[in-house]
Amino acid sequence: MDGGQQYNPRTVEEVFRDFKSRRAGIIKALTTDVEEFYQQCDPEKENLCLYGFPNEQWEVNLPAEEVPPELPEPALGINFARDGMPEKDWLALVAVHGDAWLLAVAFYFGARFGFDKADRKRLFNMINDLPTIFEIVSGAAKKQVKEKSSVSNHSGSKSKSNSKAKGPEQPKFAKASTPKDEDEEDLDDEEEDEEQGDTLCGSCGENYSSDEFWICCDICEKWFHGLCVKITPARAEHIKQYKCPACTTNKRSRP
Repeated sequence: MDGGQQYNPRTVEEVFRDFKSRRAGIIKALTTDVEEFYQQCDPEKENLCLYGFPNEQWEVNLPAEEVPPELPEPALGINFARDGMPEKDWLALVAVHGDAWLLAVAFYFGARFGFDKADRKRLFNMINDLPTIFEIVSGAAKKQVKEKSSVSNHSGSKSKSNSKAKGPEQPKFAKASTPKDEDEEDLDDEEEDEEQGDTLCGSCGENYSSDEFWICCDICEKWFHGLCVKITPARAEHIKQYKCPACTTNKRSRP
């Protein structure tokens, strides 16, 4: 479907890189581009599939015509259930099938290029360290991070409570600091870095990085790379209440 004959990862690292890129494309379809994805999945059309590509893009299209296909095929007919269940549940179902397809593709490459037991185990462990698409779309990944944070801090405060700017006119930077004693500041920085290191972008699913601008949705409380949701620090200065693409879409009435 996406030129499998031209793109054949052969090492564990290459297969994992392929997995992450395809995964990023599917996550983008189900989060940042969810409105466009929803519209493309018209139940009146034929069997449609959601593809993730090695260039981190996605596509809704018909299955491959050749039998057997070059690569394992995604679930067929994801569009048929679109209007028969709540949108959130439908997106979660598509996410589950996306996870299954990504594993199938990764281990297809592993079998094709003769990965031994150790290579297969290493590939699985690398994949398993990432949250699933379902966990990201359903919010389970964020919930797990919150639970880990509450256990480590022994408090009921929200994860990253020191990181979200309080003033309505202030941007929601990933980090904020107040004057403290040097020893206290070092201790707080260590705790904050530990919490933020576990935080995942609601769009691409990647971990927090201190050199990147992040913004938090005031509705679902998920955190996003500024680049993933096209928000710059300058633009954030003028946002009183930020809504991520998914929350913005959910507020709109469907035809």
